Amino acid sequence: MRLVGQFAFLLLLGGILCQNNRNAKANGKANRKSIGNQGVDVRLPPAMVNVTPGNTGSARGAGSLTEATREGIAGARAARQQADDMRLHFLKNSQVTCNDGTAAGFYLKEFRGSRRWLLFLEGGWCCHSKETCDSRYQNIPRLMSSSGWPQTKRGTGILSSQAEENPHWHNANIVFIPYCSSDVWSGTGPAPPPPPRPRQSREKERYANANSTNYTFMGSLIIREVIKDLIPRGIKQAKVVMLSGTSAGGTGVLLNIERVARQLEQLGAEAQVRGLVDSGWFLESKQQRSPNCPETISCSPEDAIKIGLRLWNGVVPERCRQLYKKGEEWQCFFGHKLYSTLTSPLFIVQWLFDEEQLRVENIYLGGQTLSEQQWQYIQNLGTELKNSLRDVTAVFAPSCLSHTVITKSNWVNFQVKGTSLPRALQCWDRSLDATRNNRTPAKGCPFHLVDTCQWPQCNPTCPAMVDQATQQELTLLQMLVAMGLDLQRLGLDPKGDKDSLAGMVSNGGKA
Repeated sequence: MRLVGQFAFLLLLGGILCQNNRNAKANGKANRKSIGNQGVDVRLPPAMVNVTPGNTGSARGAGSLTEATREGIAGARAARQQADDMRLHFLKNSQVTCNDGTAAGFYLKEFRGSRRWLLFLEGGWCCHSKETCDSRYQNIPRLMSSSGWPQTKRGTGILSSQAEENPHWHNANIVFIPYCSSDVWSGTGPAPPPPPRPRQSREKERYANANSTNYTFMGSLIIREVIKDLIPRGIKQAKVVMLSGTSAGGTGVLLNIERVARQLEQLGAEAQVRGLVDSGWFLESKQQRSPNCPETISCSPEDAIKIGLRLWNGVVPERCRQLYKKGEEWQCFFGHKLYSTLTSPLFIVQWLFDEEQLRVENIYLGGQTLSEQQWQYIQNLGTELKNSLRDVTAVFAPSCLSHTVITKSNWVNFQVKGTSLPRALQCWDRSLDATRNNRTPAKGCPFHLVDTCQWPQCNPTCPAMVDQATQQELTLLQMLVAMGLDLQRLGLDPKGDKDSLAGMVSNGGKA
């Protein structure tokens, strides 16, 4: 009897355990199913049961499940975002460095199986003398040294791996090349020392002293070495290599695209090299500058480049260089003079009222008073930029006040004549692919898009203008009034010209 009793007890205990296991499995399936609806498969523990006296059998599962679900989703999202990060790689050639001698490098996010590569050159103007470089090193060291670079970087805009943010290039191999050479990506190493001259004038002696620095300038060499380091990762098998950049990085695209195409061709690659230039299409300054340049930091962009070219041992595309006599090579830094000499296909993205172009003329909208002469310059700038882009095959030029666009998370929102920038880039890509394959490009897919309205901010998709003092959004007319302009004197009285002005603002982006 005793054995029989023990046997019966074991059978009862086994039944209870089996039932608990079935309940646990059922709860686990239910939990996984509820999370699976949100695209995440995370196994959760079954609901906990409160067995404290006086409340036996009351379930606490709902609250715990919700909390665990949130944690599971957050963890999965973080893991996905981490997988989307670009990772830092330093150059194998340790002789090619940043300004201060630290290792140059690049960030890479590979997309397995893709034969498209997007190489991005960071912007950040330049320095052209000991004074300007010392100031730059003190205030923006990351643009001259890699010592503080993070191990990973999250891509945004055209560098994003998310299809909703980057509909056409999210599935490419993405390479971000940090700017640490301060030479508009043109430098090829230490400049050779000038020959000794016993009877130098005081002006030349001052110039020589201004240009004696301990920095190295290797921007063009960094691009070359990055491509070398990408060979084991498959860039030789690429179909398309897009060299892109913003601001000084955009100008760097203009200066280096032919060299990159030639390098890949010499490696045996069959890729077509294309260029995407964002806010790197500048016009020469019209303002008179101090005659003491380079002794001061108030040089015009032209003077800064003239002086910098010698300091950087800078190079420009050969066909452009042949157009100008020695000492005039600086003109090849301006897209409207360089563009016609290049053979690689280029897409130019340029705000018609570029904020950096205005700053060159000491115009800071939202931060100071504005003279009538400066307002006239702003109006003329839009017209001049339009004229300079007339013969550009692929262009996206909204009539807005801003600077750079392709790395902004909301870059898909901006339109010209009803076409967004990502869509225009896709049309351009398809047209180039069709031409390479002897097909007729599709109709109704535009990629030469220049706003026709004349006013800054007349495109309804323009980025908002913000008052620097109050951080509030303003319309163009509100901004002009805040900066001290008399709208009636300028013929901009909204009461007198209400219909015309309102019509331009509302229709400019679609004209």
